[in-house]
Amino acid sequence: MSVVVRIENLSKAFRLGVLNRRVFFEDWRRRLSGKDVADDDPKIFWALKDVSFDIRDGEIVGILGRNGAGKSTLLKIISHITGPTRGCVKIKGRVASLLEVGTGFHMELTGRDNIFLNGTVLGMTHREVARKFDDIVAFSGVEQFIDTPVKRYSVGMRVRLAFAVAANLEPEILVIDEVLAVGDAAFQQRCLGKIGEVSRSGRTVLFVSHNAASIESLCTRGVVLEAGRVVFDGTQTEAIEHYAATRTAATSDLAGRTDRHGSGEVRITGVELRNERGFPIPAARSGEDVELALHFERKGEGTFPRLAAQITVLTHLGAPVFFQANWLDIPFIT
Repeated sequence: MSVVVRIENLSKAFRLGVLNRRVFFEDWRRRLSGKDVADDDPKIFWALKDVSFDIRDGEIVGILGRNGAGKSTLLKIISHITGPTRGCVKIKGRVASLLEVGTGFHMELTGRDNIFLNGTVLGMTHREVARKFDDIVAFSGVEQFIDTPVKRYSVGMRVRLAFAVAANLEPEILVIDEVLAVGDAAFQQRCLGKIGEVSRSGRTVLFVSHNAASIESLCTRGVVLEAGRVVFDGTQTEAIEHYAATRTAATSDLAGRTDRHGSGEVRITGVELRNERGFPIPAARSGEDVELALHFERKGEGTFPRLAAQITVLTHLGAPVFFQANWLDIPFIT
């Protein structure tokens, strides 16, 4: 497979604070004189720093990382929305991107007009867009409003139309940010199916998402960004495991917690996640047998006739998943 995206020593710097007229002309003179941005300038934030990797034809690459890791900045540079401070991106083929709600849409134009406008931006002829027009409208589900100005669309409607345009105009490279999370569950499922269809046709997909299940099922490769740098590049499964390991330690230290209730006679000091062989693991995969070990300390002496360990599991948004309480069968003695 040939290389369709080559990223070489890519860095992107942003100036912190207000860009007043004096600072603007200082930056302008620096660029004209060919001077580089100082790495240790406290007023400069490096969103990306020396990023290098290749993407081959037909690969589906999932980009993972925490908020602020540089994922969206990388996609914007690949999509030619912004330019790099250092390094370069070499692209072979036509790129279609879906990075933010309404990106590339003119709010005063109708949905019909915006479909042809986006197709023209992608380098397609009027005839090529017309040939795909019915498929785009059918996929988006906005047939009734196709001749209504986009400014009157809901956020979900704009996302549906934008994805339909980006996916159906047959770009060689499709770039998608987390924007799909805006749509409803049924449309997200259709989008994921369309991404799979695009990849099976031999085209290349760059996919940013915090949904590990989507990346695992769709992608063939994963790249993890941290503080603007590539910290892992491998299979999608290995990338997810690496990302999870950086977010969660095998043992959570709770000894310093102050938000406690009770008498303090028994104190939980740590929680450890173990696999079915009893070895500590940073995260558990779906369907895997795990055990949860509680570490504690006891103050004083005596016997507890009734001792229970209670655990509540929450999603990353704080919604409860399940609650488990286990009573000790024998008296607890120090």
